[in-house]
Amino acid sequence: MVSFTDRAAMPTHVLVRFLDRESVLLNIETEQYFGLDETGTRMWQLLTGSPSIDDAYRELLAEFDVEPELLRTNLTDLLGQLVENGLLQVLPADVGKTAAL
Repeated sequence: MVSFTDRAAMPTHVLVRFLDRESVLLNIETEQYFGLDETGTRMWQLLTGSPSIDDAYRELLAEFDVEPELLRTNLTDLLGQLVENGLLQVLPADVGKTAAL
């Protein structure tokens, strides 16, 4: 299960192309692609650009007129599909960060 304290990252084997407000993600290892509509693309952008999944969730709540629980469900479903297809990876929030000395 995904924790919203984790963060999402795009694997190096994934290519993304934006077409207007939509996008196509391609896993070059499996040659599978995934199309995202405008809302899915915005979710992707915030997930991969935020320090945590929760930060992306909160920004989406501010941008869209949606019930919080529905957004949480939709975001979790999208994350699951992207991870399952090797198009996104979920990492602990502190992975890849250097500790303060």
